Formats: sequence, structure tokens, C-alpha cells
Amino acid sequence: MHDAIESERLGIPAVAVITDRFIKSAEVVAQINGLDGYPFAVIAHPIASNDDEALRVKAESAVRDIVHLLLHRKALPESRDTVSSRLA
Repeated sequence: MHDAIESERLGIPAVAVITDRFIKSAEVVAQINGLDGYPFAVIAHPIASNDDEALRVKAESAVRDIVHLLLHRKALPESRDTVSSRLA
């Protein structure tokens, strides 16, 4: 989540991918960084014990979500670090 937010601040569109176990943590990280409601892709937890096919299914789902989030972006809210400065 942190990397996606930092990329956004640099003007690079990004989407974080997290597992469903960490939704609340991701929401808090976004809020702390002044981006309450920042969207992210979610895959099922766990991933460490998944075989290749299960990971492939999760990755394909994540890619669909990532593409959707990137193509249907809403303007990011202003943060205390002035995210909008990335557009200057």
C-alpha cells in the first residue's frame, strides 16, 4: 500500500494488491497518508501455501481489478503532502 501511495505522489498511477486479511490495515494506511478511500485490489488470503493454479486464478482476478481501477480512476483527494502537486 505504501509503495502505491508513494508512486501516486510521484505522478505514477498505481494500484496496491492486498489479501483480504489486510483490508482494514490498508484502509488505515491510506487514511494516515491523507488518502481515505484510496482503492486497492484484493485477493483471497493466504497466498504462501497456494499452488501455481490457485495463484494464477488469484493473479488473473487481481489483474482485472487493477485494470478497472486504473481505467476508471477518480480524482485522488488532497493529502497533507499535496498529492495534486504530482500534476504540476
